[in-house]
Amino acid sequence: MSQDTQANPDIQSLLEEAHLEGHSDRVQSLLNAHHPSAIADALEGLPRDLRAELWQSIDAEKKGEILTEVHGEVLEQLIEASTDKELLEALMGLQPDELADIDVKLPDNVVHKMLAGMDAKQKFHYESVRRYPDDTAGGLMDIDAVTIKPDNTLDDVFKDLRELRKRDGCIPEHLESVMVVDAQNHFLGSLRLGDAVSLAAETRVSDIMDTDIPAIDVMTSAGKVAQLFENLDLISAPVVNEDGQLLGRITVDDVIDVIRGQSEHAIMSQAGLNTDMDMFAPLLQSAFRRTVWLSANLINAFIAAYVIDLFSASIQEIVALAVLMPVVASMGGVAGNQSLALVTRGLALDQVKSSNARRLLLREIALGLINGIFWAIVVALVIIYWFENVSLGLVFAVALIINLLTAALAGTAVPLVLNKAGIDPALAGGVLLMAVTDVVGFTAFLGLATLVLL
Repeated sequence: MSQDTQANPDIQSLLEEAHLEGHSDRVQSLLNAHHPSAIADALEGLPRDLRAELWQSIDAEKKGEILTEVHGEVLEQLIEASTDKELLEALMGLQPDELADIDVKLPDNVVHKMLAGMDAKQKFHYESVRRYPDDTAGGLMDIDAVTIKPDNTLDDVFKDLRELRKRDGCIPEHLESVMVVDAQNHFLGSLRLGDAVSLAAETRVSDIMDTDIPAIDVMTSAGKVAQLFENLDLISAPVVNEDGQLLGRITVDDVIDVIRGQSEHAIMSQAGLNTDMDMFAPLLQSAFRRTVWLSANLINAFIAAYVIDLFSASIQEIVALAVLMPVVASMGGVAGNQSLALVTRGLALDQVKSSNARRLLLREIALGLINGIFWAIVVALVIIYWFENVSLGLVFAVALIINLLTAALAGTAVPLVLNKAGIDPALAGGVLLMAVTDVVGFTAFLGLATLVLL
């Protein structure tokens, strides 16, 4: 395998090493020898000052492809580090749909000059994709779908493909099928090229076309598109408007980007961060962002502390209460997070709907009750043995049942309510859940202990 195509996970460290040692020729060789996506990943993992220096060493024709691969604030930094002339040179080789993916970050005058340099076909391509939000099928699609009529023969298909290559110098990437449409461009089915090359040239397209491939509405969310590709093992799929007319196609490489974005979003959201953030962003900027999340958790902590303070006299009388309080909070948090994760995933996959939400809530409450009773018995026996106090064990057991029931209820209801309100459950659900389980857990345990033991 050549160095151009070989995936090199060490390119980031190699670049840092070569730069620190002053080997500019080695740096240039590494930058020009690897795929733009590999360079993009390496740049995202480098400190901002080194990233900016290396950016100036990359060939102009490769810069455009790198810009389509980097994310969020890193993209903004690289654009700011480039002059308008450098950006125009870098973007010259991009396809219109690639330009549409990043144009919102580009200076307006650069976009205008790019549009002015496009021919009518390229401009139409750009405008066709740009009119749809990025997180929809329309934002993902390419309009380069190759079409054929159902009454054509396979020989006609091959002729059209040869003429397309002759005219454009290539055929569209990831072309494994052509779209079958009628005279009004309504999508009818698809013809797999694997079938076409293995059958007689005079075979009619209508006789062998696949009508089971679902047409995706142009406003379908990117998440649903990814789910459809996963469920049906698709390589490409047609995109249509509300009248069923073919607008373009989505290919599996576009869907992989969506899946990666969803995974990154899920991980970052757990800590209150977003996927556009630069890991080497300025310190004060990063500190402010984290402060927002930390302040929300601090408020929760103070609420829990206030509840504990209400029962401070009870804690002074029975020291064992202070010893056991972390157990209450921990068990409630774990149980609640299990329900939260399950429901949040179901919402992301569009498996949780109004029709089954009530049954899911009742099921999670039942699970909370079962787990609560089981662990209440276990923990009660441990506490009775440990502290030689039957009443304390029974109080803790009842408090644990209450908290696990509350955790199941909150873990299910919180993401449902947040989703209904248009708030991402993955981002805000954990904070609200922790507040509920801590407050209810401490109140139930310390309140019962005050009533029963004192």
